[in-house]
Amino acid sequence: MKIGIIGAGLAGLTAARVLADAGHSVCLFDKARGPGGRMSTRRVETPQGMAFFDHGAQYFTVRDPGFADAVARWEAAGVAARWEAAGENAWVGAPGMNAIIKAEAADHDVRWNCRIERIERIGETWRLGHAEGEQDCDAVIVAVPAEQVAPLLGPHAPDWAALAEATVSQPCWTVMAAFAERVDFADDCLRQAGAIGWAARNSAKPGRSGPECWVVQGSPQWSATHLEEEADAVIAALLAELAHATGSALPETLVVQAHRWRYALSGAAGRTMLWDEGSRLGVSGDWLIGPRIESAWASGRALAAAMLR
Repeated sequence: MKIGIIGAGLAGLTAARVLADAGHSVCLFDKARGPGGRMSTRRVETPQGMAFFDHGAQYFTVRDPGFADAVARWEAAGVAARWEAAGENAWVGAPGMNAIIKAEAADHDVRWNCRIERIERIGETWRLGHAEGEQDCDAVIVAVPAEQVAPLLGPHAPDWAALAEATVSQPCWTVMAAFAERVDFADDCLRQAGAIGWAARNSAKPGRSGPECWVVQGSPQWSATHLEEEADAVIAALLAELAHATGSALPETLVVQAHRWRYALSGAAGRTMLWDEGSRLGVSGDWLIGPRIESAWASGRALAAAMLR
């Protein structure tokens, strides 16, 4: 079959690998300019060199034996490494979280900066419409956050669209700061400190280089309360929280930015994947299982297996 996948995150790419290995033709479409999504890494030039920030997902853990095999493959390829500061079962992409997505995407036909605006059923064919034209497919996988599922599937699978609408994500404000000197704090990460849900010395992760870099993420509750505030106010508030949590004044900043993730932590719909054999339409994503990187991988693999059956 010729299969179109909307979304080139880990769920979509995992399904693509299984289907391509079985001999199917796969093409992925993603509205982002490049690989990463919620596993993104941002590069910022500073007077002390390039600073790198994993400003979305911070690390992942491994439970499923199949996922362990995938992680072992990534480790062998040099794009994943253990990060014991976050726990003995914690892993990160190397030299950035997006390295895993880059590696997976390199094996497939991915159309970046291509937003699928509509899907239509034309006889036995699916037609994907985007700004540059149209693409016909035998089957379609929708592998995007829940909030983006309903507009695409409403006309074709209203029950699935309703499930996606009911599965609400939590937001997250993230502050990225590069400092002229080391922050005076013994540990490389901290959890649940006032308004902070998570903070980490990003420059201490495996394979990182450049100046002292910290990623500070507001808790879901704090981020929701302050979601519409200006970035400067969020930066000031979360850096003040970091100074309080570390018990010391922060060094001079070389660069500081903020990013608002409206759909940071997925909900959990209580499903693994969605597949309709008659229409050859499927859905995968972490929002079906729960907010873990492994959930995205598991959902994509399970959908591909159902399609092959």
